[in-house]
Amino acid sequence: MRHPSNVAVRLADYRPADFLIDTVALDISLHRTETKVVARLALRRNPKGAPGAPLVLDGDELTLVGVKVDGRPLGAQDYTATPDQLTLTAVPEAPFTLEIETRVDPTANTQLSGLYRSGSAYCTQCEAEGFRRITYFLDRPDVLSVYTTRIDADKSEAPILLSNGNPGETGDLPGGRHYAVWRDPFPKPSYLFALVGGDLGVVRDHFKTTSGRQVTLAIHVEHGKEARAEYAMDALKRSMRWDEEKFGREYDLDVFNIVAVSDFNMGAMENKGLNIFNDKYVLASPETATDVDYAGIEAVIAHEYFHNWTGNRITCRDWFQLCLKEGLTVFRDQEFSADMRSRAVERIGDVRGLRLAQFPEDAGPLAHPVRPEVYHEINNFYTATVYEKGAEIVRMLRTLIGDDCFRRGMDIYFERFDGTAATVEDFLSCFAEASGRDLSHFALWYSQAGTPVLSTEGSYDQNAKTFALTLRQEIAPTPGQQEKKPAVIPVALALFGQNGEKLDLESADARPDELARGLFELSDSTRTVTFKNIPSQPVVSALRGFSAPVRLEPAPASADLEKLLACDDDPFNRWQAAQSLALRAIFARVDAARAGAPLPSAPGYVAALRTILSGADADPAFAAQALSLPSETDLAREAGSNVDPDELFAARFGLLEEIGRALASEAEAIYARLSEASPYSPDAASAGRRSLKTVALDLVAAGDPAKGSALAESQFAAAGNMTDRLAALALLALLGGDAREKAFAAFYAQFEGDALVIDKWFALQATIPEPATTQRVIDLMSHPDFSLSNPNRVRSLIGVFANANLTRFHALDGSGYDLLTKIILELDPKNPQVAARLLSSLRSWRTMEPRRRALIEARLRRIVAQEGLSADTKDIATRALA
Repeated sequence: MRHPSNVAVRLADYRPADFLIDTVALDISLHRTETKVVARLALRRNPKGAPGAPLVLDGDELTLVGVKVDGRPLGAQDYTATPDQLTLTAVPEAPFTLEIETRVDPTANTQLSGLYRSGSAYCTQCEAEGFRRITYFLDRPDVLSVYTTRIDADKSEAPILLSNGNPGETGDLPGGRHYAVWRDPFPKPSYLFALVGGDLGVVRDHFKTTSGRQVTLAIHVEHGKEARAEYAMDALKRSMRWDEEKFGREYDLDVFNIVAVSDFNMGAMENKGLNIFNDKYVLASPETATDVDYAGIEAVIAHEYFHNWTGNRITCRDWFQLCLKEGLTVFRDQEFSADMRSRAVERIGDVRGLRLAQFPEDAGPLAHPVRPEVYHEINNFYTATVYEKGAEIVRMLRTLIGDDCFRRGMDIYFERFDGTAATVEDFLSCFAEASGRDLSHFALWYSQAGTPVLSTEGSYDQNAKTFALTLRQEIAPTPGQQEKKPAVIPVALALFGQNGEKLDLESADARPDELARGLFELSDSTRTVTFKNIPSQPVVSALRGFSAPVRLEPAPASADLEKLLACDDDPFNRWQAAQSLALRAIFARVDAARAGAPLPSAPGYVAALRTILSGADADPAFAAQALSLPSETDLAREAGSNVDPDELFAARFGLLEEIGRALASEAEAIYARLSEASPYSPDAASAGRRSLKTVALDLVAAGDPAKGSALAESQFAAAGNMTDRLAALALLALLGGDAREKAFAAFYAQFEGDALVIDKWFALQATIPEPATTQRVIDLMSHPDFSLSNPNRVRSLIGVFANANLTRFHALDGSGYDLLTKIILELDPKNPQVAARLLSSLRSWRTMEPRRRALIEARLRRIVAQEGLSADTKDIATRALA
């Protein structure tokens, strides 16, 4: 039964299932409105379960046709059935076979969970609790079964029939139908079941494993889009090879299928041998996809493939252990992307994403541990905390014990827990064994919510030539956790002299391995390390490589930041120095504006950026990151309280104008040099050059809007790839005027009918920082190409407006909040998962200044009071108000 929002599910209440299901034989006859499902389950009592317990199976909006036990039809008196549950009180004590026949309506399934239709195809999404929308089942991740699936369908409607595992027999049936059988030899939980039936184009290839096995690869897409799947296929093959080389993991089936669909609540799903993807993360061509799209495809293809071992072969015992598969697999896909691209730029991007989504989550009413102890609706815990912070914890573990011990620990994990449903404790035990370390204190990262604040305080003794550095940590209370314990924080450190030289680290307060690695463990509230033989007051480079997911406060003095930007050999901290200088300059403008004082300039920051520009050719991708100002969302997070988006926008834009005027000649020269024609390639180096070109164009426009607009118009007209075209359109969207509207019209005319590109068209219009944008968004909802039934379209317009256009969404007349509320209440009965995720855009509402805070609270209370609100949406709204 789906848990209503007032029923808490607790980790402490976990107990094993009363029954085990050894094999599952599914016979599914596809029909648009009346699909027949016959499930034959081989059950036996679980020795670890409750003796004599009844068999209680989960369902969700199911229509039951009949039940048989060992071939004997049961009468209505033998069971109790509702659309959400099937209970058999008297079942054999010996192993038995249960046959259940149900009917489902794929066309009416607007939740996109279970079996539904996307376009002309049938597909499934069973994570987290979608399998119960197909048949009654023990729908929990610790019940692992071997599946055989027989599918039949109208051959003209669905000539391709796919499921998990390896293909078996196929054949034709009377009435123009046909069938296909699939067998998955590896036990799996029901959430990994998948089925696809449709008329699709296909791109095929092969991969030879390290042991010499030939694996057939296939990516299925809409007819006519096969060429746009070539990059995804290349990314898949690179992922397979990388996992063999880095983790010793070889693929285990004869085939690997990917299917791209246009209606999908998530990014993709790792179903064993049959990954189902949102087509956003499969389809790409230079004309339709940006460099960011290519990088996203590469990462998501890798992520879902890597789940074959970290998620499928070893799954999670219960949904509280979700981080065990997701956090670990995000870490693995980040490492893959770092090896495929620039490791420094990948790290910066990963941290930007963490700070953008997870830090606000940790600081607000929706904060929860990486492994939560309670939930009301599991769909709402597919969060940045579970994924991104979960990945950072795995990275910290590797940092602490070292690469070799980490690899040994992973080898132990794969060997010991293959074919099982594991826990966080199981995972950590492997690394404790590999490293000889007690990781019980480190485990606190999984159970304690909140972002630790790390501070550093240094004291230099000129006479003794020593430098005493004190590290402190503090964690603010979070919902349900008022008292916090100090965590284990690996702090990567370096000291630089006044001439920029890196100093040797000597200290009696640190272990030799800490000094050698420059990695110091902070396990208590404070720790002081006194360094010897320091010739002068040093500059501290702390948290190098972002060695822990913490906030470093306060930032060093501006003079130290400028020195780090010039001399630090850690790319992440060079970038962080630039960001900290920018934040300081922007907030100085905010303070001056509030006081009615003249706005301060930032000559030191501008000079630092000039230095970056002068050396940009050495690493264009890094230069582009370092030259980019913090976003308005970054500023709101750093402000922490009494956030006024209008003030932040004005201060940020004012600083950008100052930089643009000061660096006009340098920016124009770089833009001109990088605009020289060259063939498009999605490789990292080429993408880095285009990224720097875009930043240079934005700087030109900031200093001289007329010149910037002219350059953007020319670039838009001549662009030979979507990256350049969209960058120009984004700038024109910001600058406004007739040029903007003409460009939007031309863009739509060129790409009408291409859903993924039109998503970009909707999204850019939602970001325009003008008072008329709210009405523009409302008008766009009436556009023939807009549909609330397509999650991608909803996210591209409403999601972008609520999350990326702070000034307009947070307009003081409340119009942005009214629009979001209307959409959520309209969408909730049709697709509660998407509605709940839209509502999460209000997670930081208490950080707003009082007027906006009151407006948001009123809308949240209106949503909570809505009769018939889904468990998904009610859970988010209730926790937001708690």
